Amino acid sequence: MRVFNRYISPRGLTLFAFELVLIAGSVLYAMQQRGGVDTPGAMGKVLFITALCQLSFYYHDLYDLTVVNSRRELLVRLLQASGAASLLLAALYVIFPRLIIGHGVLASSVPFFVVAIAVWRLLFLQLGRARGLQEHVLIVGTSAGARTVAREVLDQHDYAYRIVGFIDDDPAMQGRSVVNPKVIGTTADIVRLVREQRVNRIIVGLADRRGKLPIAELLEAKLQGVRIEEPETTYERLTGKIMLEELKPSWLIFSDGFRARKLTRAAKRVVDLVLSIVGMVLAAPLMALTALAVRLDTPGPVVYAQERVGEHGRTFMVYKFRSMRTDAETGTPIWARDQDERVTRVGRIIRLTRLDEIPQLWNVLRGDMSFVGPRPERPFFIEQLAEAIPFYRQRHAVKPGVTGWAQVKYRYGASIDDAREKLRYDLYYIKHMSIIFDLTIVFDTIKVILSQKGAQ
Repeated sequence: MRVFNRYISPRGLTLFAFELVLIAGSVLYAMQQRGGVDTPGAMGKVLFITALCQLSFYYHDLYDLTVVNSRRELLVRLLQASGAASLLLAALYVIFPRLIIGHGVLASSVPFFVVAIAVWRLLFLQLGRARGLQEHVLIVGTSAGARTVAREVLDQHDYAYRIVGFIDDDPAMQGRSVVNPKVIGTTADIVRLVREQRVNRIIVGLADRRGKLPIAELLEAKLQGVRIEEPETTYERLTGKIMLEELKPSWLIFSDGFRARKLTRAAKRVVDLVLSIVGMVLAAPLMALTALAVRLDTPGPVVYAQERVGEHGRTFMVYKFRSMRTDAETGTPIWARDQDERVTRVGRIIRLTRLDEIPQLWNVLRGDMSFVGPRPERPFFIEQLAEAIPFYRQRHAVKPGVTGWAQVKYRYGASIDDAREKLRYDLYYIKHMSIIFDLTIVFDTIKVILSQKGAQ
């Protein structure tokens, strides 16, 4: 299912729902043992503790089953998340004593729900590997797109998919391994394989469908209750990005999305204005301290301006706190690198904490940028990337952002391959752009800053 324009797997949703009950139930049980269930605001405090614990679980990637797919990883992250939640609650109790739910309730409930969740998760991991609970997938075709989707299915654990095999009409391909599963038949075998393999979903990944699409067989399978979909749809659901392999303009034209309404754009501009004004006011002390640190660290301007490409290809000057030496670039522009020696001591810190990007709020206020959108690039790199990557200029359909879907989902890009991967996320964002989606990205940005991922 899709929530706030983000696909949520049934497995992740099941874990979230059960753990909400386990955490709330553990706290309620601890309160009952100490006779505090009837105290004023008790249920509100229980819900607050539950929400904070699940927020900590989310920030420790416990609802990403591709990351947490082993017992050791599960137990380590569960203890880290529970410990972080406990420390944060203890700090909040000191600052806001009215939040205290009862003497000893937190201390006794946390170990209880940690053990309960650990047992539940281990059982869930075991059940997730049972073939009877998996959705059987048949892939028609062995094109690059079909293979890409197959690799994603095999690498992820959020969706209970199991590929039973591929279909290919080439006699030389019969029985050959493609990615991992084998070619197990031709298009004439589809109906038989659906019945024998108990297929639930068919992905049609033919490179050329003209005169080759097995319409009768696919229609018969659909009438038997099998889901039929294109590889682009499966890939988008599994990864939260758009598949560029064999992507055709017709798919962009006829697929849902890629049509932000005027009302959405107007509301987005209002949110940008509010967030930029509030952000500049709240960040004023940090800006002053950052400016002082940059000034004392190395000689040169505190803020630098650089030309970037914005909405509809228009250029503008972006503003940031200077994080590199003044002689960092004297000729042809070059990509920033990991552990870049041009970065100053203070620059490394403000990049990790994203403090160098605070002046971009002025760009948002002016309308050059949005709070959320694709990362703005320099004209020199845009020309190179547009030559090498199809549909690259389509990312300029919206305003660039201080943060964005690609920024929170992928590391800092420093090559054409990185730019291609980030374009997949940018196109997904453009397709599903909405105010709620923007707010979830801002929420994820906090997670990225706290974990210090993706900085250079």
